[in-house]
Amino acid sequence: MSQPGGIVLDPQQPQPTAWTWRRILQAVLGIGLAVVLIVWGLPHFAKTSWADIWSSIQVVPWWHVLAFQGLMLAGLYSYTFTLTGAMPGLSHWRALILNLCGSSVSNLLPGGGAVGLAATYAMCRSWGFTNRATSTMAIVTGVWNVLSRIALPVVAIVALWWGNDQLPAPLRDAAVGGMITGAIIIGVLVAVIASERQAQRVGRFFDRLLRPLFRRSKRTATMSVDQLVRELRARITDTVRTGWLQMTLGMFGFFGLYYALFVLIMRDVGVALPLGMLFAAYAIGRLLTAVGITPGGLGVTESATVIALVGWGAPPAQATAGVVLFSVVTHLMEVPLGGLGWLAWSATAQRRTTSV
Repeated sequence: MSQPGGIVLDPQQPQPTAWTWRRILQAVLGIGLAVVLIVWGLPHFAKTSWADIWSSIQVVPWWHVLAFQGLMLAGLYSYTFTLTGAMPGLSHWRALILNLCGSSVSNLLPGGGAVGLAATYAMCRSWGFTNRATSTMAIVTGVWNVLSRIALPVVAIVALWWGNDQLPAPLRDAAVGGMITGAIIIGVLVAVIASERQAQRVGRFFDRLLRPLFRRSKRTATMSVDQLVRELRARITDTVRTGWLQMTLGMFGFFGLYYALFVLIMRDVGVALPLGMLFAAYAIGRLLTAVGITPGGLGVTESATVIALVGWGAPPAQATAGVVLFSVVTHLMEVPLGGLGWLAWSATAQRRTTSV
């Protein structure tokens, strides 16, 4: 799932997405890379074959797959609490439509977030929301997604490191370093949101750090990270003050239900790793969904997750089968669901136009 929209530098007027030859070429290459990573990369990295992978998938009863899909929909509904917390007045039904449509675009196109953002503005305007309210929602949910995707690996590292004497010393050292780095990033983001003084300190620090780079470019010569940080903080402070708990619970429900889905699928195909290792593999995949070189990180997330699972002792064919099934349920199925979302939005937009 890809959160709709992203951080907008010009909140009053979203930038149009022009389909130039360069963008088309990037899309073709991104989709091609995803296909190569899935068709060739997965069995290659796991040292297995598609025949063995398919045999492992076939052991899963069809009604289990339907139950998995229901759990995935419950996760998507949980995310509507994040969206409604970031945009007062938005109903859960409309938030679900918004999420499905944005995710379907992101899952079809590399870097599809820009197209999804344009769709988000169009939908919200048709429901009577202003560009400012829409961009504030996009900024806040973007920040909450970043915090969540950084927090997941930190929690996973703790789960792997705590009390696990079998981890090699280099891996334990890397785990501690990753945990500290992630905690620092989360702390900086929270400090910027919570304190104007800390936001100024962070902005001035990055201004000094990046000033040599800005001087080399005429386009960025007048750019001020300090000013940008303060403007963004001013935009999101009121929303965070009233909606932080609802948004946090929505993210917790979404990622929690998807993790439960991941565990159930792995158990169904015969992967019996400890829950800590499964959570670590799941966290790696969720973090890499932000990779924009393929649609929704497709192929990249699956390859990294398979490498982690097999490296920790999971049977290659079963681990790959579980990752493929999880990707089908959570990634590919968002595309037809997004189509239904577009139809639902068209119906609501037409009713609004008729009533006016």
